[in-house]
Amino acid sequence: MITFSELGLSEKLVKATDALGFVNPTLIQEKAIPVLLSGTKDFIGLAQTGTGKTAAFGLPLLQLIDVTQRYPQALVVCPTRELCIQIVTEIELFKKFIPGMNVVAVYGGTSISMQIRDLKRGIQIVVATPGRLIDLIERKAINLEQIKYVVLDEADEMLNMGFKDDIEFILQNTPHREAIWLFSATMPAEIRRVSKRYMKEPFEVTVGKMNTANKSTDHQYFIVSSHHRYEALKRLIDFNPGIYGLIFTRTKLDAQNIAEKLTRDGYDIDALHGDLTQQQRDKVMGEFREKTLQLLVATDVAARGIDVKEITHVINFELPDDVEVYTHRSGRTGRAGSTGICMSIVQSKDVYKLRQIEKIAQVPFHKLEVPSGKDVCRKQFYSFMDKLLETDISHGDYKTFLPMLQEKFADVTKEEVLTRLAAMEFDRFLKYYENAEDLNLREQRRERRDSRDTVREMPDQARRRERDNRPVKYSDGDTVRLFVNLGTKDGFYKASFLQFILDMSELKKEVLGRIDMKEMNSWIEIDKKVAKQMITSLDGKNYRGRRIRMNDANSR
Repeated sequence: MITFSELGLSEKLVKATDALGFVNPTLIQEKAIPVLLSGTKDFIGLAQTGTGKTAAFGLPLLQLIDVTQRYPQALVVCPTRELCIQIVTEIELFKKFIPGMNVVAVYGGTSISMQIRDLKRGIQIVVATPGRLIDLIERKAINLEQIKYVVLDEADEMLNMGFKDDIEFILQNTPHREAIWLFSATMPAEIRRVSKRYMKEPFEVTVGKMNTANKSTDHQYFIVSSHHRYEALKRLIDFNPGIYGLIFTRTKLDAQNIAEKLTRDGYDIDALHGDLTQQQRDKVMGEFREKTLQLLVATDVAARGIDVKEITHVINFELPDDVEVYTHRSGRTGRAGSTGICMSIVQSKDVYKLRQIEKIAQVPFHKLEVPSGKDVCRKQFYSFMDKLLETDISHGDYKTFLPMLQEKFADVTKEEVLTRLAAMEFDRFLKYYENAEDLNLREQRRERRDSRDTVREMPDQARRRERDNRPVKYSDGDTVRLFVNLGTKDGFYKASFLQFILDMSELKKEVLGRIDMKEMNSWIEIDKKVAKQMITSLDGKNYRGRRIRMNDANSR
């Protein structure tokens, strides 16, 4: 296999890759780096996310840039602040042995004055999101006249997010560039048009086939009826102890509803959707990266540019309509040589769509059955036993307690201790799955349910689904509207706020109606019978140093 030292990289860069433990380049790195090192060739690299594209363009940039000149010479444009930060972090590692090389990230949602200060200190590489970069250009806070290299990373995602005009504006403001390097997972017609307009005979490299899904990911699907989808989701999560993954939904309402339900059911989970402020988004992403959260529910738009290592599973609560969207979703797992699992919960009507995705993405989909309750319990139990045996007891002074433990358990057998331990850990879990029904849509059941799953839901099913997904509505005489001086500025969004007020008041979700959240305050519709309990539980309490005020909104 070829090594980094054979690609034409400088000694300092090879030293950096060695220090990072990188010996053999990925396929996109192997094909791109020798071409990009020429510095004068436009380039298109088509490769899935997680294949090492940052090193593919980052290493050549570091070699081509004149470190003695302290002005922007290279510009990397990417769709989201998360990807922006990630690119800068990786380039910082690659430039470890190049003194005087400076990289700065500029993105929205944070102080622009701080970023302007960083730019004035003298930098060679700017990594930016389109919106903030244009803001800096219009303020004349950045000069792109001497930019030699423009990198468009995740170009397809930028176009999907509506940045086409922004990209063209940026390219028009880099008149003296020597090369454009475009990296993308797919090649939609819009990108092809932009490349024809601004690039001259680009050298094109394709790693794998366009629109193909990640081959290191196992693509699975489970057929259930529409009203069993949430229960199937829970069971798949429970069947995979140690799962660290993303759940994709179509809408932000679905994302919020699922996050609320799973939180109530005891899972470490949060939602990522368009209603979050940048501060809330950063908080959620920080907790997910630190693995404080086990799962993240996200919409496709909100998940753009997320790159988190070690994601074990991606779950499609619903299949997307677009093959490219499926490719992006599944590409979040099985990254950089590791393996992953992408699971799709589908109805019988979705099987045709799934076959179309399978054909275009060119990966096999495996039909599996939603595990039975007994299977889930067995899997969880084996996982618990493995954790028990792998527990590190070398650091604590546990031997001090052994005589006391031996005396306490003198009349108890080893089997009885293990049985009690299992009962203590699994009693509630076992009871939940004791009479769990079969969630799989069997062939003999499909004929009866086809009209519901492929044409429309029966009235009673539709009513039940509507009831499960909407807050309880009361007549005007049964509810009151409460005011509380907590809002999005306090770090809340609806799911976390709902959880907070229910935990504080020890009430159930069913007593609540509509919740209206603003930046500083919120209004809660609640059953009149329990309104006093809610006010008593929250009014006068403290939240992060603030005194909570809650009262009847009509009496203010």
